[in-house]
Amino acid sequence: QVQLVESGGGLVQAGGSLRLSCAASGRTFSSFAMGWFRQAPGKEREFVAAIRRSWSGDSTYYADSVKGRFTISRDNAKNTVYLQMNSLKPEDTAVYYCAARWDSGGYYYQPGEYDYWGQGTQVTVSS
Repeated sequence: QVQLVESGGGLVQAGGSLRLSCAASGRTFSSFAMGWFRQAPGKEREFVAAIRRSWSGDSTYYADSVKGRFTISRDNAKNTVYLQMNSLKPEDTAVYYCAARWDSGGYYYQPGEYDYWGQGTQVTVSS
């Protein structure tokens, strides 16, 4: 079992920045692919960013809507994954969720591809 706990959400003005953290339990954290998703009211949960292993180290990929503004990273020594969010927009307002799955070498964009979820943290961007 893997338990995930997000933190770092809050209220920020448009153009501002936030850094979300997701702390994971377990001793096999480095073997997991980690993702961030978000869900706005009345909308489906959507992919934001993910990080996976590759032959050259960690590989990251992003939704087009956040590419160039958000950065996902991980610290395996701390069992933590981060989402640095810059140039925030009102449309980034949502509950942000951290997710994990065993890394089988693929690219995982769908919520159903992840096995473990955090409780979510609210991000609100005011205009």
